[in-house]
Amino acid sequence: MIKAGIIGATGYAGGELVRLLTAHRGAEIVWYGSRSYIDKKYADVYRNMFRIVDADCMDDNMEELSEQADVIFTATPQGLCASLVNEDILSKVKIIDLSADFRIKDVSVYEQWYGIRHQSPQFIQEAVYGLCEVNREEVKKARLVANPGCYTTCSILTAYPLAKEGLIDMETLIIDAKSGVSGAGRGAKVPNLYCEVNESIKAYGVASHRHTPEIEEQLGYAAGEKVVLNFTPHLVPMNRGILVTEYAKLKRETDYEEVKAIYDRYYGEETFIRVLEKGVCPETRWVEGSNYVDIGFQIDPRTGRIILMGAIDNLVKGAAGQAVQNMNLMFGLKESEGLEIVPLFP
Repeated sequence: MIKAGIIGATGYAGGELVRLLTAHRGAEIVWYGSRSYIDKKYADVYRNMFRIVDADCMDDNMEELSEQADVIFTATPQGLCASLVNEDILSKVKIIDLSADFRIKDVSVYEQWYGIRHQSPQFIQEAVYGLCEVNREEVKKARLVANPGCYTTCSILTAYPLAKEGLIDMETLIIDAKSGVSGAGRGAKVPNLYCEVNESIKAYGVASHRHTPEIEEQLGYAAGEKVVLNFTPHLVPMNRGILVTEYAKLKRETDYEEVKAIYDRYYGEETFIRVLEKGVCPETRWVEGSNYVDIGFQIDPRTGRIILMGAIDNLVKGAAGQAVQNMNLMFGLKESEGLEIVPLFP
């Protein structure tokens, strides 16, 4: 059994990690870390775990945890993992970081967008960007994985095949994204209160959202060129889910069959990516609670553009599910172990 420790187990992503790993046949949780609830029973924080988890919350002592675990998940705010990790720890245990600390390869870009100094830049180049469907072989050999962001996972996977094949003009790419409120985390913030969110939709982080450089960097690798794009997220009054709609000019005339063949070539064998049938648009309701990515597209011959659409559950494929998928790869398990969950409906 893989011994897993979670730092940040009482946040939304951490709670999802507990839910998924509790049912995982090849792993057991040995550390429920939560700075806010030290010595409090985990099941008192998340009552859905009553009579399922009989353990107390512990601190974020990564040094001690590295002696007990085979893998550490850090579902924490930006900067914490980078402040705790060191060579001695990485020599003993694998780390899957759900924050942005090791996602961006240019430390100056990270510090510019996140407004903090990176405390362990020596590990940035080693860290593998844990988008499994793109970097599978690298993830298998990694000891430090940067788990992608939720918006970025959906945005990148939706456009990746066409960027890689050079079918779209990357200078024209615009990404419009919408997320449920859980994407903002579990902390109490006035803008996320029920009366502030309910019956409303709003854009935020316009031209400044921190996932922008991550999307640009990864799609730039795919396209083989520097990518600068507009990314605009929106908050919608639902618990879970992300829907992205992406617009780009086509470099040449094409048709549905050619584009569908490209997607099938990249994703046809992927367990968790479902390219939908012609005319079917992704909906967050059909991926809720699951590790699936649903992708659709529509060519607009009138404007010479293609409209790409993707949907994920932000807490599963956008966070905890992808982290478990990475763990499975790192330890040589079946990639889908613990993740073969049918989406919830209604």
